[in-house]
Amino acid sequence: MISANYLHPKKTRKMKMKNPVSPNFASDDGGHFGEFGGRFAPEMLMPALIELEEIYKECQQDEAFQKEFFDCLKTFSGRPTPLLYAENLSKHLGGAKIYLKQEGLGQTGSHKINNAIGQALLTKRMGKKRVIAETGAGQHGFATATVCAKFGLQCEIFMGAVDIKRQRPNVFWMEQLGAKVHPVEFGQKTLKDAVNAALKDWITNVETTHYLLGSALGPHPYPSMVRDFQSVIGIEIKQQVKEAENKLPDTIIACVGGGSNSMGAFNAFLHEDVQLIGIEAGGKGLESNQHAIRFKGGKVGVVEAYKSFFLQDEDGQLKETHSIAAGLDYPGVGPQLAHLQKEKRVSFEHTTDDEVVDALKTVMKYEGIIPALESSHAIAHTIKIAPTLPKDHVIVTNVSGRGDKDIFLIAQALKDDKWFEFLQSQLDERNKNE
Repeated sequence: MISANYLHPKKTRKMKMKNPVSPNFASDDGGHFGEFGGRFAPEMLMPALIELEEIYKECQQDEAFQKEFFDCLKTFSGRPTPLLYAENLSKHLGGAKIYLKQEGLGQTGSHKINNAIGQALLTKRMGKKRVIAETGAGQHGFATATVCAKFGLQCEIFMGAVDIKRQRPNVFWMEQLGAKVHPVEFGQKTLKDAVNAALKDWITNVETTHYLLGSALGPHPYPSMVRDFQSVIGIEIKQQVKEAENKLPDTIIACVGGGSNSMGAFNAFLHEDVQLIGIEAGGKGLESNQHAIRFKGGKVGVVEAYKSFFLQDEDGQLKETHSIAAGLDYPGVGPQLAHLQKEKRVSFEHTTDDEVVDALKTVMKYEGIIPALESSHAIAHTIKIAPTLPKDHVIVTNVSGRGDKDIFLIAQALKDDKWFEFLQSQLDERNKNE
């Protein structure tokens, strides 16, 4: 795990990423978190996964790697990200004190850059020149394309055709950065299908290619490795809240797709007396079957090389999912989160699309912040519970990304005709000039 020492330049050489969490919550040597996790991968991928695990273990103890990683976090990504006391929102709701961890103010507009930097440096260490990645909301693809441009790596991104339509701004920037974006046309054409496409490519090109997986899931060592690279979020929260409140936060809330931003925020607090709440995508409601609520609607299975909770039908096939947020409609969840839910260390709730849009409007009105639709799930639950809590209760909500990428979806949800009239005028002008 990352040490908070990276905030203090003079202590840089003492930094380690060794994971100090309680044995009840950590994985074993095979990447099992209790009954979850593991490495159920095709035989052709096993050498690459073992190599990745060995290289990562070396880099955990390598001061040169640590220094380069933390220097990149600071000078390239802009860490530490701010922790904002949402004074206006807190007063409006009349309950707990709300702080917003603004991951969207980092490079590429989300937390995804932390892991992308770490894995890009590992790719260099392994001597590989080609990187592939999957993406749903496009933020991981954007981050991957960015680090590949910086470090001179060939980049190819797999993205569901439906998500490409929903997240066109990120696709545009990925391509401008030199990445090749592959539309995935099979299945539901969303994130789970992009993961499958990336795995198939990796099997074919395993000797020259690193799969820069974006969330805390997949075969070992990815769940632990992604968590560790993202754990900088929680370490910063711990220090920033202590400086602001002279205590630890009482509650931390984060949205949950696969688990990268939530595990990043939670990991530093697993053995502290802090309530941890993960928010899943409620879509159109649990009874509608148009959602991504894994812990209430799913069951245990092995999918895409790891064991966890997945939304499955009676035959064990993955169900279709739905969320207004492209980054949360994945049918599975990271194995450590599954274990933490079973151990009752993290509780899970869900918010619907309508609640998410209302939360987005509220935080824009009172704080002047435009969060991503994914992050707005966590904000929606914060708005729901804050009025029920005492005024000295401190909530930290991880705003894992900003809403630039969602402009088309938000405009549609808010029924903003002026925006679409503008788009039509631009199209008309282009056709006229041609």
